[in-house]
Amino acid sequence: MDLRQLQAFLAVIEHGGFTAAAKATHTVQSNISTHVARLERELDATLIDRATGNPTQEGEAVVTRVRRVQSELASLEADVSALRGSLRGTVRIGVIGTTARWFTPILVDEVTKAAPEIRLVIADGTTTSLTTRILDGELDVGLVGLPVDEPEISSSPLFTEDHVLVGPKDHPLATLGRPVELEDLAQHKLLLPVEASAFRKEIEQTFAEKNLRLKPQLEVDGLRLLATLAFQGFGVAIVPATAAPGWVGGPWTPIEVEGLARRTVGLVTRRRGMPSVAAQRTIEIIRAIIAAQAPNVSGLYSILV
Repeated sequence: MDLRQLQAFLAVIEHGGFTAAAKATHTVQSNISTHVARLERELDATLIDRATGNPTQEGEAVVTRVRRVQSELASLEADVSALRGSLRGTVRIGVIGTTARWFTPILVDEVTKAAPEIRLVIADGTTTSLTTRILDGELDVGLVGLPVDEPEISSSPLFTEDHVLVGPKDHPLATLGRPVELEDLAQHKLLLPVEASAFRKEIEQTFAEKNLRLKPQLEVDGLRLLATLAFQGFGVAIVPATAAPGWVGGPWTPIEVEGLARRTVGLVTRRRGMPSVAAQRTIEIIRAIIAAQAPNVSGLYSILV
């Protein structure tokens, strides 16, 4: 097997078929078909369902490995450049949406000043989706909600962030005339993150410590969408402080609440494989930004020393 076979196979998967893969890679369809067929013969498995263009079960396993191979090749090129005195290379970073809003502009400025030959690719997503992409080798580094329950992921905390309550101005919780307590929240249905998310687990743990349970009105995989629904008056939501900036308009209000713990945001990478020199330098810059800038963002608390 050689790299051309792997690249052809991945092109078919990513572009949805042999014809589209040929166009995307500026070759003819017969070349793509030949490379994929040779790869399948060497592995003694059908990797692509010819009727749908989708990967088979065996193909899914190969996709994951091929993406990791591509990631390692990119790291190899970046490391050789670094040995020649250049930090040239592409670093692919995934950032959860609420953090990306304030963090990304600073990161771009700092990398441009400190390592201008590094090319950044920023992906916005949920903790769940970004963690999957890191495991698959599509991303080098992630800033996500912790904890991440995945043995193949290495994580380190960067900062904590206040949980806040937002909801319609006329909601009973907004008109209590006193700070809301967890016992009050437990009596109402809430807009909540999905159960698998780190943010949801943190909230549930806080409630469980008081022998209370959450009542979902709706579960959403995405904190910005969750906050938007609350901003539009759909219901009450517990969100990170950065998800509820004061400049957002609409029929909503912040609701003072007591007893909510903070969430933790951290940096994650794959355990297997060494980050490129460019990625390592970018991680250093990320840590420096968090240490210097997190205290300036309302509701954030750096835990770096």
